[in-house]
Amino acid sequence: MSSYIETKSMASVNSRSGFCNSNSTFYSKRTPIPLPPNPSLDVTTFISSQAHRGRIAFIDASTGQNLTFTELWRAVESVADCLSEIGIRKGHVVLLLSPNSILFPVVCLSVMSLGAIITTTNPLNTSNEIAKQIKDSNPVLAFTTSQLLPKISAAAKKLPIVLMDEERVDSVGDVRRLVEMMKKEPSGNRVKERVDQDDTATLLYSSGTTGMSKGVISSHRNLIAMVQTIVNRFGSDDGEQRFICTVPMFHIYGLAAFATGLLAYGSTIIVLSKFEMHEMMSAIGKYQATSLPLVPPILVAMVNGADQIKAKYDLSSMHTVLCGGAPLSKEVTEGFAEKYPTVKILQGYGLTESTGIGASTDTVEESRRYGTAGKLSASMEGRIVDPVTGQILGPKQTGELWLKGPSIMKGTLI
Repeated sequence: MSSYIETKSMASVNSRSGFCNSNSTFYSKRTPIPLPPNPSLDVTTFISSQAHRGRIAFIDASTGQNLTFTELWRAVESVADCLSEIGIRKGHVVLLLSPNSILFPVVCLSVMSLGAIITTTNPLNTSNEIAKQIKDSNPVLAFTTSQLLPKISAAAKKLPIVLMDEERVDSVGDVRRLVEMMKKEPSGNRVKERVDQDDTATLLYSSGTTGMSKGVISSHRNLIAMVQTIVNRFGSDDGEQRFICTVPMFHIYGLAAFATGLLAYGSTIIVLSKFEMHEMMSAIGKYQATSLPLVPPILVAMVNGADQIKAKYDLSSMHTVLCGGAPLSKEVTEGFAEKYPTVKILQGYGLTESTGIGASTDTVEESRRYGTAGKLSASMEGRIVDPVTGQILGPKQTGELWLKGPSIMKGTLI
């Protein structure tokens, strides 16, 4: 990522590629998205203030339990009140270790509304890996489930805990329950600390594919920009939108889309606690899902098993799959289109460091440019740089991708 600052002459920007010869920068060809002018604004307040006609925010795919938007925002306010009462303040870090659930966003939104920082961790991590993240991020409180509680207890014995389920557990130190927090009537008396858009909102850990996993520091402005990008990408779709959530919410893909962005225009999110093909396909028909975010291996499996899948499951409501993780080949894209002719494919490219989408294909026509992850997101700029020499390269050359834009992280935890 880069913090380069350049000016551009519109006359020198190629209208086809978006490339500016004067500073060797690619500019997004999408319409710029304005950000809120008020500097004192947290992402939770921004999302909750968006007007829409949605009624149900989250549905648990396995139980059918749901949270309406009214219930969601009341729960967020109640939990934030409770957290404030126990001493959680702006700048404090709160750890979240949980599989996908309809309560995962409640925790994230409550914590961020206080100006506190949410750090998530993979439920598959070992106690040692969790202990390392705890040492790095220094949380003052942890949210987790009864099943995962032993991992937290082994990693940090004295860390106060809030349990996200109602299973009985042996008393382990300082344990509270999220459901009790959610039942509390919001007092309305909490003195809210000023939270600025530039304040840190999340501390998510990168995948570590190019080295050690690093804590990525993202601001409320970064998340607000990503919310705007997501709403701009999907908000023009007609009718009620129902998204299947199988990608993990602890990852930026899941957190940006399902715990923040898609709430802003009233979509319904059907949450699976983990990926399982039968459960995912069953949920599409049962809840009449319209959109299915996934990764390439799942899409390939849908192509290979198309005849059996279409014979067994009702997919009539689905009109879009959203694929991220790697560009799809021409063969896979055309194979999917042949097997599922009424379903369009959109693709996206993003990183923890870019708070989600950095480039995307937003139409069927764009997705037919095979082997690409699409155009730069709105307000995003890019450069191609030789990683050895540092030379800035031009169109159709191979190098390292540098991105600049309102959703690019503040930095990494050193």
